[in-house]
Amino acid sequence: MEDREAVKAELDKVKPTHVLNCAGCTGRPNVDWCEDHKEETMRSNGIGTLNLTDCCSIAGVHCTVFATGCIYHYDEAHPIGGPGYTETDLANFKGSFYSETKGHVEEIMKYYTNCLILRLRMPVSDDLHPRNFVTKISKYERVVDIPNSNTILTDLLPASVLMAEHKETGIYNFTNPGAISHNEVLSLFRDIIRPDFTWKNFTVEEQAKVIKAGRSNCLLDTAKLEAKLNEYGYVVPEIHEAYKQCFERMKVAGVK
Repeated sequence: MEDREAVKAELDKVKPTHVLNCAGCTGRPNVDWCEDHKEETMRSNGIGTLNLTDCCSIAGVHCTVFATGCIYHYDEAHPIGGPGYTETDLANFKGSFYSETKGHVEEIMKYYTNCLILRLRMPVSDDLHPRNFVTKISKYERVVDIPNSNTILTDLLPASVLMAEHKETGIYNFTNPGAISHNEVLSLFRDIIRPDFTWKNFTVEEQAKVIKAGRSNCLLDTAKLEAKLNEYGYVVPEIHEAYKQCFERMKVAGVK
């Protein structure tokens, strides 16, 4: 996407009615990579994303961008158990270069009238794909135990298509309602998928000693998303119930 002429050529060739942009740089094996590869990260998350959005705008094509809600962290106005961040709150998490690029680009991208920005967090699929949030934390030696907003893809990907088809625009927090802690997630994983699974915890301060970039922990307010989807008769389950349903689907599919 960094190659603007290539993007324009592809749009001219395919002539899409809608574009859904899932591309971006999160680093491998994780966002720590972005700390040492700032130029590559900015080209993808900044230049590339804006190129595609702008070229779609010129071509009159609706563009849905799968963005991130990892641009906030709990603070005095938004403590754990308190109100979530809304779509109008300014990004306040500067702990990782990845999150910084995402926050800056969103501030520019929100002015495009053809653009729908969906803020996902800690996405979870119905399998144990390596990029699945559950797969990641199940393999960590230790995990922090903090409530966070999560995105169960089976619940929300159909909603993204629905919103794109209706040419919705603007920013939406794109997570299941509510927050769930890592321990709660892993407890459900153990109870439904892997009975012998165990894990250990550590503090955010201890975590900081073994990672380069900080990690976002926050609750996103989903009132705007829920109200919009209610217009289409689409209901997104609360995060604890959503995880139970997700793990039950995994179990039926033979995931272990």
